Amino acid sequence: MIALEASKKVCSVSPKQAAQLGRALTPFFCQGHTLGLAYPATLRIAAAAHQSSFSRPPAARAFSTTSVRELRDVFPAKDTPFIRKTPPAWPHPGYSEEEMLAVTPAHREPKTIGDWVAWKLVRLARWATDLATGIGREQQVDMKNPTTAVAAEKPLTEAQWLVRIIFLESIAGVPGMVGGMLRHLHSLRRLKRDNGWIETLLEESYNERMHLLVFTRMAEPGWFMKTMILGAQGVFFNAMFLSYLISPKICHRFVGYLEEEAVHTYTRLLKEIENGDLPKWSNPKFEVPEIAATYWRMPEGKRTMRDLILYVRADEAVHRGVNHTLGNLNQVEDPNPFVSEYKAGAEHNKPNAALKPTGYERAEVIG
Repeated sequence: MIALEASKKVCSVSPKQAAQLGRALTPFFCQGHTLGLAYPATLRIAAAAHQSSFSRPPAARAFSTTSVRELRDVFPAKDTPFIRKTPPAWPHPGYSEEEMLAVTPAHREPKTIGDWVAWKLVRLARWATDLATGIGREQQVDMKNPTTAVAAEKPLTEAQWLVRIIFLESIAGVPGMVGGMLRHLHSLRRLKRDNGWIETLLEESYNERMHLLVFTRMAEPGWFMKTMILGAQGVFFNAMFLSYLISPKICHRFVGYLEEEAVHTYTRLLKEIENGDLPKWSNPKFEVPEIAATYWRMPEGKRTMRDLILYVRADEAVHRGVNHTLGNLNQVEDPNPFVSEYKAGAEHNKPNAALKPTGYERAEVIG
């Protein structure tokens, strides 16, 4: 499904080491049950010594259709006579290390029928994703506590993690864009202000897209994954569009539960990196792509894979708290508490999304 690109920043490896790395990652998707399709799954590793000398690709058709010799930047910057680079439209606010380390998996218990429907839909999506990405039973966490338990008998491989992350992040930016777009159009039709919801939703969507761009620097999706993403995005966008027209409140609860899963996913990944279960990413010499260092303004010496996951997980924790909170508000009249200026004496009521995993109740932030 993807072809991993060996970065010169990671390390130079010998042909023998490349072969060992290939053998370690080959079991990925070996059972060929992606979405129920018995597709001959092979994973090609672009590992090289010095200036890269690649071996010929296997005869079997791989999920990545790009020749190993032609692996390149997935989205190279277009060179123009005058423009040097384009900065992010929404600069990242940044986090302290204490804030990032304080993030933990959590779950908001469903309280209404709408909450229950949203939760069950997320559980169905989680099951389908596990099936699609070849997660075996021994690689699954305790199903009695699926959103908070992070220990499993067997860790995932780097290849499995990249497939899972790229696929999920490719559709994670959809809800914010759909919500922001519909609220924008509603504001135009009604000739009324939106009270700050549009900006937060669009920024959330932009942030999720940046996650995707960062991880595609580590792997090049092939035609099969691109087809899966196209289909998933088409279905998900239209489903969210219709659902948001019917009940924005349930949609925000759904996204809140979805972000709970994202926090859980990245917490588990962080644990496996710290345990040394992912040798390549546990290597202190591994440096994240430049786009990540620029976007999060990561300081020198704090650009390992562990540092990157801490930032991404903190972003997902913010989305979790924001959407659970928005799901508790009056969808038509209430202002967005996360961008509002509070009255004198009420500043302590201004919410911090990352610190409230289950979201703020309306009385806590609106009054």
